[in-house]
Order: sequence, then structure tokens, then C-alpha cells
Amino acid sequence: MNIHIISVVPELLESPFAHSIMKRAAEKGLLHITVHHLRKWAVNEYGMVDDYQFGGGAGMVMMCEPLVKAIEELNRNFHFDEIIYLTPDGETFNQQIANSLSLKGSLLFICGHYKGIDQRVRDHFITREISIGDFVMSGGELGAAVIVDAVGRLIPGVLNDETSALFDSFQDNLLAPPVYTRPEEFRGWKVPEVLMSGNHRKIEEWRFEQAVARTTERRPDLLRD
Repeated sequence: MNIHIISVVPELLESPFAHSIMKRAAEKGLLHITVHHLRKWAVNEYGMVDDYQFGGGAGMVMMCEPLVKAIEELNRNFHFDEIIYLTPDGETFNQQIANSLSLKGSLLFICGHYKGIDQRVRDHFITREISIGDFVMSGGELGAAVIVDAVGRLIPGVLNDETSALFDSFQDNLLAPPVYTRPEEFRGWKVPEVLMSGNHRKIEEWRFEQAVARTTERRPDLLRD
């Protein structure tokens, strides 16, 4: 998968992709992430990419020209299955969206900043708008990092055990059940006996029951869905 990200502060994205699973995905050649500095397409030699909004009001707006030039130049070299704008008023990101995006071949993310981007860019170039939650951040960079991580780990071959992602929380609208590892007893706290039984059918039944119970307690809305 090829992922391109347009940002005014690309430095924010250096660390998230340089470690752990995302790093291994890149080393395996399964995920290629390229971050582009929007100021490359600035309207003047001072790197201008934002301006005051028409009609007045606090906050700057990312300008049409730099964004359109960036998108069109990248479009000439790559075919993007989706051009995604990170914005608080987009559809709320979830596991189902992550699953669907993981099937794409090439994605372009536009990271908003300041008061957002000129609406004309959204009207004519953006194919999908996504939010990572009902809150506002300084920019879309960290949101893009969250989505790329959630999507990237689903690409076949990225995880050492490819079935692992199938049992993550939210894959079947259930939260994941409790998990345990060695030692079997610690400070008198014991691992549930069923997990030590070797009976895989009973273990799966226990895990399902625990997942339903945890979801009922913490996220009953998922069961309604």
C-alpha cells in the first residue's frame, strides 16, 4: 500500500512511522509512507499557505492554491483510491472504516490546520472526510498517524500472526476479552482455569462470553449496532 500525507508540520509524523509495526511494515515493503511539506507549493517565497478568512472571524484558513497544486501534482504521478481530509466534522473513524481502507492500494491524506482548509478544495478534490473523535486538535497530523497505524496493521503480512487482527476489539462489534500470560499465579492472583485446560472449544466459549460481558458493561451501544 502507498500512503501520501500533505502537512504543514511534517515533523509531527516522523516518530509515529519510525518504530514498531509501522517500521516493520515499511522494511517488508508492504507499506510505503511519504509525507509532503505543503510549503513546497506555497504561493510566495515566504512559504505562505494560509490567509485570513473572508467574512472575518478568528483563525487562519489553508489556501486553495497550495493544496490544489499539491494534489494535482501528486495525482499526475499516483492514482489515489481515496483523497481523505482529516476534520472534526468528518465521519467518525472506526474499525469498519479501517478494514475498508486496508483494501485500497493508494491513499492521500490532507492534514487540516488552523481553522481548516478552503471549502472549494473539499468540494472538488476530497473524496472522504474522517474524524478520529468528537474533539478538536491543533491539526490533522496525529489523526492521520492514528488512521495509518490502524489501517497498516491490517495489511496481509504486516503482523507476524495475521490472524491476530481478526480478534481485535470492534472487529465483530465486541470488545476483546481479558488476556493473560506467565506466570500462572502472581501474588495469589490466578489465571482462569479454563485457559489452562487445553480444551480449545471451552476456551473459545469462555472468550466469547467474556467479550459479550465486557461489551455489555462498557459499550452496550456496540451490541445495539
